[in-house]
Amino acid sequence: MKPKTTESHLVLSSSPHTHAKSSVSRIMLDVIIALLPTTAMGIWFFGMSAVWTIAVCVSTCIVTEALCRMAMKRESTIGDLSAVLTGLLLALNLPAGLPLWMAVAGSVFAIAIAKQVFGGLGMNPFNPALAARAFMLISFTGPMTTWLKPICRCKCDAAPDVLTMATPLATMKRLFGHDATASATPHFQQAIDSLPSTWDMLVGNMPGCIGEVSAIALAIGAAYLLWRKVITWHIPVSFIATVYVYSLIAGGAPAYMQVLTGGVMIGACFMATDYVTSPITAKGKLIFGFGCGLLCMLIRQFGGYPEGCSFAILIMNAICPLINRWTQPKPFGAK
Repeated sequence: MKPKTTESHLVLSSSPHTHAKSSVSRIMLDVIIALLPTTAMGIWFFGMSAVWTIAVCVSTCIVTEALCRMAMKRESTIGDLSAVLTGLLLALNLPAGLPLWMAVAGSVFAIAIAKQVFGGLGMNPFNPALAARAFMLISFTGPMTTWLKPICRCKCDAAPDVLTMATPLATMKRLFGHDATASATPHFQQAIDSLPSTWDMLVGNMPGCIGEVSAIALAIGAAYLLWRKVITWHIPVSFIATVYVYSLIAGGAPAYMQVLTGGVMIGACFMATDYVTSPITAKGKLIFGFGCGLLCMLIRQFGGYPEGCSFAILIMNAICPLINRWTQPKPFGAK
């Protein structure tokens, strides 16, 4: 029976009782805005190759999402900007100069296989952009590990050339890995000198994926997300701190280089913090970030790939439901 309503008698509906004045599209827009600094730096250092990769990935993700929703006879979700964000994140995790048809294939995989097959946004167990990157790294290993030389803007705007040298991570693995043999060769010092300076690592003047090279730009974007309260500090801090401490204990390459090169910064701040595939509790986020950092360094040190960030986050995505179950607080009064 409906209770009688008086001035002192309030009828409450189910929670939540207040609206946070936020929405999926607003959150996605905030993340896109936060990625603009590192996108700009990637375009600055890699030129039109980066522009074409970004444009193809974003447009393909939008079209694929629209076609998938039509095929499933469900309402369009283009307006929530999740497809735009997935395309941008995927592009920023790819090398500039990658054949565009491969970027199309990766974008279709990200939306159709890693996202819509599971029902769409909110139901995918793995980060779609990272799942697509792993698919591309396995399928197109050669092009995915071929890096463009950053454009030298000191004297001229010459087109970038394909590097014949390894990325900083590959060089560090060869010099300081557990099976390193380079220190016994006469070219050891030459290899050390080929590593980028700390300033180059900070601004992004080094070979790598489009959006992972500039630590300063990524830090600015992360600060924006923290200010907007889109993310919390738990995953980025625990992820980066684990990588740094592991590097100090394991020795070899300097710890700051392990943080500033590769995908640690973009992974910790933008990929591991994905709402759908990361824990919901503060304790769970700390565990998740620690696991990502630990697995990343184990793959870097002992694995066949010099970079382990993407695979580390995907593995932790798989156990995220267990982390949520382990760290779920007990209801008030429960034994």
